[in-house]
Amino acid sequence: MDVDTDKLNEFLGRFVGDLGAAVHAGMVVIGERLGLYKALAQGAATTPELAARTQTDQRYIREWLSSQAAGGYVCYDAATDRFSLSPEQAFTLADETSPAYLPGAFQLALGSLKAVPRISEAFRSGAGMGWGEHDSDVFHGCEKFFRPGYAGNLVASWIPALDGVADKLKRGARVADVGCGKGASTTLMAQAFPKSSFTGFDYHAESIAAASDSARRAGLDNCRFQVAQAKDFAGAPYDFITVFDCLHDMGDPIGAARHVSNSLAPDGTWMIVEPFANDELKDNLNPVGRVYYSFSTLLCTPCSRSQEVGLCLGAQAGEARMRKVVTAGGFSRFRRATETPFNLVYEARP
Repeated sequence: MDVDTDKLNEFLGRFVGDLGAAVHAGMVVIGERLGLYKALAQGAATTPELAARTQTDQRYIREWLSSQAAGGYVCYDAATDRFSLSPEQAFTLADETSPAYLPGAFQLALGSLKAVPRISEAFRSGAGMGWGEHDSDVFHGCEKFFRPGYAGNLVASWIPALDGVADKLKRGARVADVGCGKGASTTLMAQAFPKSSFTGFDYHAESIAAASDSARRAGLDNCRFQVAQAKDFAGAPYDFITVFDCLHDMGDPIGAARHVSNSLAPDGTWMIVEPFANDELKDNLNPVGRVYYSFSTLLCTPCSRSQEVGLCLGAQAGEARMRKVVTAGGFSRFRRATETPFNLVYEARP
């Protein structure tokens, strides 16, 4: 076997980066859970100072801070032996209201990886794994992962990109948020459009209970949640129906599209938010595609396979496949309304 030394060293360098990133995920989750980033955002600190702020052990804090500095997640001043967060680091690691808040992604990743033994067996058997069968970090991390993007884009740009929907919501409309999970998308819309009524549906009872609690704590009286499948949720007709990052997870997305079509008012709109993906595999071989294909292997494909039809669109389905699903479900109009580096937003009309 002829091995190109330069190419080998390049690949080994990539491996070291990936291995560091893999174990670093745990460091980020620890930092978020213990409030270490938030404490460091209060001002530069030595190891003893940060330990005192957070009531943690100095020795563990030293190792954690060192790992963060090595990874570029915190700054280190060797002259003073103090650590700090830059404004950008604080914005993404210490501010939960930030549209670029990052720790949830790592919590989702760690929760997903706990399923590796079972998913490995599924490669041989072809069996599925339902959403509710995953570790609870998957549900909590998923909300933290997606909420910042929704908070930054949903009301500000995604809904305004749809034909006439923002005006309807301001006046008062009936809305169904299907596959709502823990209700981040539902509550964000309910807060922004108090004259409209919102019902979030999800087949995972634990997530629906958490969503109901969140709405209660926020004092939202125009928002409620129910356990239901995407193919049988009740309450039609709706003026506006949404699905956020979940149509590709469904076993029968065409059946879900058909039920959405039957549940819309004649002039209603369906908004479909999906992970960003191009139609061809070759165009998805990039860092974003890598993230989504990996999550799709651990979460999305097993979830779909666990359900009745198991179409298994995957997280990188792309616009062409989504168009086929939506039009097969009875919609005559389908278009890409807008996009971000991580999401595609589609509008479907009867």
